[in-house]
Amino acid sequence: MNEVIKQLLERKSVRAFTEKEVDEEIVQEILTAAVMAPSAGNMQMYTILRISDPEILTELSELCDHQPFIAKGKLVLLFLADYRKWQDAFRYAGCGERAPGEGDLILAIDDAVIAAQNAVTAAWSYGIGSCYIGDVMENIEQLRELLHLPELVFPAALLVFGYPTEQQQKREKPERTLAHMVHENTYRILTEEELKEQLGSKTGGKEYEEWIRAFCKRKFDSDFSIEMTRSVQEYLKQWR
Repeated sequence: MNEVIKQLLERKSVRAFTEKEVDEEIVQEILTAAVMAPSAGNMQMYTILRISDPEILTELSELCDHQPFIAKGKLVLLFLADYRKWQDAFRYAGCGERAPGEGDLILAIDDAVIAAQNAVTAAWSYGIGSCYIGDVMENIEQLRELLHLPELVFPAALLVFGYPTEQQQKREKPERTLAHMVHENTYRILTEEELKEQLGSKTGGKEYEEWIRAFCKRKFDSDFSIEMTRSVQEYLKQWR
């Protein structure tokens, strides 16, 4: 197994960091790796915000489902799906008369998260952990005001980086397998038993039905998930 594959298999989310700072030279390498990521038509339909202001970080930690560790990150990057710059470029050139739609947004989100994963992989190669914050789509009105986000700019992925604590280093990575995850040629709907087989390793020894109901309540039916859906629905209105 080569070193790249080994690191990809070993990488895990990190939510507790040491006090060690990330050298600026390494930060620049992480950012360079991000912008070298594949991009649809080489359009790079994203912008990266490096968040360093302590007050903004504290506010972000509250807006993103009250997660204090966000404010303790040694490097915090927000990857924005950004169609605004292309719409402006088209307008300056006297073209692009149609309004951007949902398809343009999804393509821009693809660009943003591909770049984000490059940053994650580059950081891990230096022993720097990271954690994706999906809740960055929550409370979108306050987030747009906080970060001065114009129309056609969408917060696709927030990443918090830092050197993992000893406990985080020793923490076992959740099991991942190819079974049920890879389909051949066409999609196949899994049976109830297959889903139990696939998800059963995540229960931590709890009875499956009890665990799945608790997980549904904590994630799918939670206040933050409902608010995130509302925020995205509201934001999508500008893309129609």
